[in-house]
Amino acid sequence: MNKIVVLFLTMVFVYFSSPGYATESGRFNPDISLTLDGRYGSYSNESDYELPGFMLGGEASRGEQGFHLGHNELSLSGNVDDMFYGKFTIAIADHEGETEIELEEAFIETLALGHGVTIKAGRFYSDIGYLNNQHSHVWDFMDAPLVYRGMFGNQLIDDGLQIGWLVPLDFYLKLGVEAGRGERFPAGGAGNDGKGTHALFAKFGGDVGASHAWQLGFSHWQADVDGRTAGSHAHSASTSETPTFYGDSEVNGIDFVWKWAPNGNSRDRNLKIQAEYFVRDEDGVIEMAGSSPLETSTYQGEQSGWYLQTIYQFIQRWRIGYRYDRLMAENTGSDLTVLAEAGLDSRGHTPERSTIMIDYSHSEYSRIRLQYAKDDSYEESDELFFIQYVVTLGAHGAHRF
Repeated sequence: MNKIVVLFLTMVFVYFSSPGYATESGRFNPDISLTLDGRYGSYSNESDYELPGFMLGGEASRGEQGFHLGHNELSLSGNVDDMFYGKFTIAIADHEGETEIELEEAFIETLALGHGVTIKAGRFYSDIGYLNNQHSHVWDFMDAPLVYRGMFGNQLIDDGLQIGWLVPLDFYLKLGVEAGRGERFPAGGAGNDGKGTHALFAKFGGDVGASHAWQLGFSHWQADVDGRTAGSHAHSASTSETPTFYGDSEVNGIDFVWKWAPNGNSRDRNLKIQAEYFVRDEDGVIEMAGSSPLETSTYQGEQSGWYLQTIYQFIQRWRIGYRYDRLMAENTGSDLTVLAEAGLDSRGHTPERSTIMIDYSHSEYSRIRLQYAKDDSYEESDELFFIQYVVTLGAHGAHRF
């Protein structure tokens, strides 16, 4: 089935990219882009990855060792008419030797409501935080910060509706509200009849002189979780138990970015300082699905995390960067053994990580990166080394602040 899907999408890409198509039909000629991501990874710790105090789901892992494909994307986007914009993105990646294809984005967005108001509907990245709604190939590091990995399974994507308002003021102010289905991690089960998540965000920004710019954001996300699952645990040759959470989850966050470029010209030199902090409160029940008799525990979770990073382009095309991550968890419940099996026992460990990188971008369409991390996410320290290339063929949309 995957081979058929890949063949079909390749045919679509070739057809819509052909000059003949644009000539024959001016009514629909979407922007098409293909992002290729290749990697080499090396680790010093061979044990299974974990974040003590956090249930891991989504794509929360450190990736694979050796040569492998990363997060490849095929995207079609464009104005439908003078009223609507549409975008469709699929992700293609290898995981444990299997090619996985996932529908990542499929949404429409209004263009002409006026007064700074936009409405987006479909599947899209949430606008909470700073990093979340950016595609991973434009991140400044190869992987997500620990707080994104632990709380969102790398990124928060949902099916739903977003209403945004760019307030007409002398400085940048955007307000927004989202309602989502809540089927995907870190929610689950599409609670509340398929209206399981809600989010609010506010973003402020402005310039300081000709060389500096800043942005400050506040976010709130909450979910009625009706069956969030984490990785299963094998107990014998024939049985496995899957930690499953039922209850309420609430995340609050703050993010800040400061950019510098001499007289606003970032071509040769620029500096970016970026930080985000999230805190999550959860209350409900943990069940070990597959256990007999069924093992359960009440669960009250208090988790938080932050990162601080800086990126400096010291000459044209070359950048260096440093990032520090840290997580904290204080989880309680009626059965500590069940919480431990669910990954919610921090065991007195505070996950943290330091990462450095250097990359070279020959143009806005290509980048080669070296990255090294001293990772104390779990009790046995790890050293991770990566080589990555990211190239984009076709249209390349503008990136956010």
